[in-house]
Amino acid sequence: MKHLSLCTIVFSMLLLANLSSAQQIDDERFVSYIVDLNKQTLKFYLKNDNGHNFGNHLELKNELKTKNKELIFATNGGMYLKDGSPQGLYIENGTVKKPVNTIKSGYGNFYLQPNGVFYITNENKAIVCETSQYTYSPKITYATQSGPMLVIDGKIHAVFKKNSEHFHIRNGVGVLPNGKLLFAMSKDTITLYDFADFFKSQGCENALYLDGFISRTYLPKKKWEQLDGHFGVIIAEIKE
Repeated sequence: MKHLSLCTIVFSMLLLANLSSAQQIDDERFVSYIVDLNKQTLKFYLKNDNGHNFGNHLELKNELKTKNKELIFATNGGMYLKDGSPQGLYIENGTVKKPVNTIKSGYGNFYLQPNGVFYITNENKAIVCETSQYTYSPKITYATQSGPMLVIDGKIHAVFKKNSEHFHIRNGVGVLPNGKLLFAMSKDTITLYDFADFFKSQGCENALYLDGFISRTYLPKKKWEQLDGHFGVIIAEIKE
């Protein structure tokens, strides 16, 4: 009986731990989504077959539908210039569409150093790192550069302030301890510090800010379907 009671206690503790973890991921402040690259197909998109920027999730969804593919999840994937081109590094299907941007000063969050790179290899490994630590490899299938870094080696970006008065909608990506990807977008305006703290609380050693007020997420699974907007790179999970 004592043995059974001990087993019950251990099981209950494990169950509570799992529930606690789920509650953290389901933080009501965010639309969050976990991607396992070994089980799900994640791709980056910029231009359609006619050479024009998709610009939003609706355009991508419609084109995928013509190819018998379903859009499962999508979010804007990094900062862009006025013509819709990426502001920094962009690799799609193993091809470098734009080289890494090593300029360290300029206007906007992209230049809030250190900024960073999010990339995926052909071995289904995801990396978020500072731009200065990025090295090109032919194994990289997709990559986008943005900034600033949110979490660096388990610590919140040193420039961020707890009592900041700068509130915006924000979206970003981090790598969880198990190697899976955590995407999140705030439902309401939030500071960079609080946004970074969310990724840190989930165990992300490194996380990257993707963009701000223009951010959109398409995730019907959680009844969140933002199909409008006008932006550059789109990070999307598809089902064929």
